Amino acid sequence: VQLVESGGGLVQPGGSLRLSCAASGSFYSIHTMGWYRQAPGKQRDLVAAVTSDGSTNYDDSVKGRFTISTDNDKNWVSLEMNSLKPEDTAVYYCYVQGRRRAWATLSDYWGQGTQVTVSS
Repeated sequence: VQLVESGGGLVQPGGSLRLSCAASGSFYSIHTMGWYRQAPGKQRDLVAAVTSDGSTNYDDSVKGRFTISTDNDKNWVSLEMNSLKPEDTAVYYCYVQGRRRAWATLSDYWGQGTQVTVSS
């Protein structure tokens, strides 16, 4: 399974971007889909996630500005980012926690990352 991200780029402060992540290959079940980000010299942190029951979780720094969404079949997950700030600059990674087969263990899958730069 590969997670393919798109939508990163350069945007001015206050601007918007939409990140998308599509999974190639199938999952038997998905527990969580989400987005993490990693700024230079910092650890990779959760930005937003959605679980199989539809519950969402956001980092406090993005609440009210970012919105995570996915389709009913969880073939893709997107992150709508508004009112972007310079501190949002980071590499953003798509994340899926799921099972490829009914008997498989729950595993983590990561995209290759997409750069988001917020600068004037």
